[in-house]
Amino acid sequence: MLTRFQILFGALGALISAQALCFESEDPHSFHAGAATVNISPETFPVRVNAMFTERSADRVVDTLYAKALALDDGREQILFCVVDTCMMERELIDQAKRLAFEATGVPEDHMLVSATHTHSAPSAMGCLGSRMDPDYAAGLPAKIAQSMTEALQRLEPARIGWAQGDDWDHTFNRRWIRRPDRVFADPFGVPNVRAHMHPGHESPDAVGPSGPVDPELSVVALQTMDGRPLALLANYSMHYYTSPLLSSDYFGRFAGYMAESLGADEDYVAIMTQGTSGDLMWMDYGAPRQDIGYDAYAREIADRVVGLLKEIEWKDQAALGIEQSELKLDYRTPDPERLEWSRKKAAEFEGRLPQSLPEIYALESIYLHEKQNTELILQALRIGDLGITAIPNEVYALTGLKLKRQSPFHSTFNIELANGAEGYIPPPEQHALGGYTTWAARTAGLEIGAEPEVVETLLELLEKVSGSQRRSAKSQSGPYAQAVL
Repeated sequence: MLTRFQILFGALGALISAQALCFESEDPHSFHAGAATVNISPETFPVRVNAMFTERSADRVVDTLYAKALALDDGREQILFCVVDTCMMERELIDQAKRLAFEATGVPEDHMLVSATHTHSAPSAMGCLGSRMDPDYAAGLPAKIAQSMTEALQRLEPARIGWAQGDDWDHTFNRRWIRRPDRVFADPFGVPNVRAHMHPGHESPDAVGPSGPVDPELSVVALQTMDGRPLALLANYSMHYYTSPLLSSDYFGRFAGYMAESLGADEDYVAIMTQGTSGDLMWMDYGAPRQDIGYDAYAREIADRVVGLLKEIEWKDQAALGIEQSELKLDYRTPDPERLEWSRKKAAEFEGRLPQSLPEIYALESIYLHEKQNTELILQALRIGDLGITAIPNEVYALTGLKLKRQSPFHSTFNIELANGAEGYIPPPEQHALGGYTTWAARTAGLEIGAEPEVVETLLELLEKVSGSQRRSAKSQSGPYAQAVL
């Protein structure tokens, strides 16, 4: 039995601890931030390159590839971000990097967010479609990702933080267009069912209009030292990638360079562009004549927009941090017996070489989905003050991102895709009926038809949990264009 002295001493200790916690959260210098970059360019060549239907090879580096990390600490919580110049990464590779970072820092793995920029010009860290993983390159990636997060944490210093968002309608458009009924074509299995497809061509007479909306919002979280020196920046925009020579970080890397130049920042400054919900978005406006300014000019224009947003920021000496994580198990759309038999026969025809045609590629992908059957997604919701962030291991349609933003309990929200894994496109269920590349069953789009609503619901629950508030109600907006599509 506890004595009166022990009870009094315990109560006094609890009071002191509570006061200390209160003081810590009110301390204007309790917020810290650190950032670091690690070069992840390959050292030996050639290397395999994925991100197209068939495998490519590269023998030089045009734009340096990096793993860029940002560490945030509000005095109670620590969160680590890492954004990697690669097309996509399997969950197993990212989990390995997180374990290494945990061993080095003690930060829990569920307080880490690791995502890909989605450059299509980087070494293959993951096999997909007709491309294989580059095993030597992928083997060295987890240690470098962990190193960047560890170094970012080691560089923590008192910092101010701020964030802003604004619409940029000029640099991203819907690339998936609905085709005329008499211009339907066949999928890789020979079934004539493609009513919507990406990249229809500029002002094409075969296409009638985009199959969904655009998310034009450009978001930025900025950090500066207590004396006003630029420290780091985490931006987010829903644009797939631009196109750059091999090997390259694409516009994401050039953007970072122009941000440092525009701000007159020193060599320790770290600017990061994260991938928004761009599964059906791209820089081409297919409703107008073709204009191609190149990835360098594109990066400069985006950087100029971000510099404008930075002028709107109200800098804060403190911002509460939080992160919640959940695992969601989902099934793959596996082939029926007839398609599986066809796939195995097709695969036998080209055994010993890489697939070259769409039927060959999707035959192998069907076999892969049959053998794996299901998967598990890591989903996250983060809080920085009254800003919400969701992390999704998929290539996400703009419509899905807008659903999350409109229902989020936070004042402002943005979404980071291809985070903590790579599980392909997740079209909203109604988009499956239109067919096209982003719905064809493969590692690039293999999840069950009902996956998107489940992902949205899980993320909204996580946003409610991390914010302590209820989601906003969804308002149906069914205008004439939506009615015409339906």
